[in-house]
Amino acid sequence: MNAVKTMMLLAAMTALFVGAGFLLGGQGGMLIALVFAVGMNAFAWWNSDKLALRMHNAEPATRMGQPDLYAMIEGLSRNAGLPMPAVYVINTDQPNAFATGRDPSNAAVAVTTGLMRMLTREELAGVIAHELAHIKNRDTLIMTIAATVAGAISMMANIAQWGMIFGGGRDRNNGLGVIGLLLGIILAPLAALLIQMMISRTREYSADRMGAEICGQPLWLASALGKISGRAAQVEMESAERNPASAHLFIVNPLAGRRFDNLFATHPSTENRVAALRAMAAGGGGSAPVARAAPPRTPRVGRRDAGGPWG
Repeated sequence: MNAVKTMMLLAAMTALFVGAGFLLGGQGGMLIALVFAVGMNAFAWWNSDKLALRMHNAEPATRMGQPDLYAMIEGLSRNAGLPMPAVYVINTDQPNAFATGRDPSNAAVAVTTGLMRMLTREELAGVIAHELAHIKNRDTLIMTIAATVAGAISMMANIAQWGMIFGGGRDRNNGLGVIGLLLGIILAPLAALLIQMMISRTREYSADRMGAEICGQPLWLASALGKISGRAAQVEMESAERNPASAHLFIVNPLAGRRFDNLFATHPSTENRVAALRAMAAGGGGSAPVARAAPPRTPRVGRRDAGGPWG
């Protein structure tokens, strides 16, 4: 079922791109957009992980360089029944993380240095388990392609806008042509944004729930979300500000100084996500008793204590 939804979303994004091409360039623009969309989807299919990681200057982490982080992801991947993903670190003070890749065999998990400094071992495990859930649910491909297409649509609209300003607009003397061009400039990026919102909002709750099952403790992720959501809004992440179309990839919105209301939020409300996780914990959700969740502390990341969920 998730594969069908993914194909439907890919088709919707492609149709949106082609429609934007028609509004901005007529039939010629539509054909060019169709060819470009097919090529872009193919490129994103094979290179989605590299593309997203390069956007945010992620650096590969090795077992020798980050032994605790590597061991934690390795253990949680076993819990999830997944191959070990590639591990990356993003050097930024903002606490955040994302997963990418076209399938579980070609996936990567990236965490920021700010995230590792801020969270306890248990909270970090909850965040990583959430990202592994995205990989297990095969969300990472569609989320990355959505970011790619949305970014391309915005770029195309910007080109058309500058074309109008400097006299390159399509048939400027034709009122209908100008109206179509204006609609493309305004509505196409808005429609791309709304599709991104739909993708992110519907998949974050599912990844929260599965992530809690993978690490065994819903409260770990609930505690992590409460910490990083407020901090992420205060600390700017330069790579995210340069690439706002990729915001929905992250576990919380990486864009500081949010200027849109809840209608345009890239993620569900943190309060709602935390409430759902607490309700899951109260109902006995997770593979380990919730009462055993460790109190906040700052031990070494990924330390293999007896009884740990990744031991």
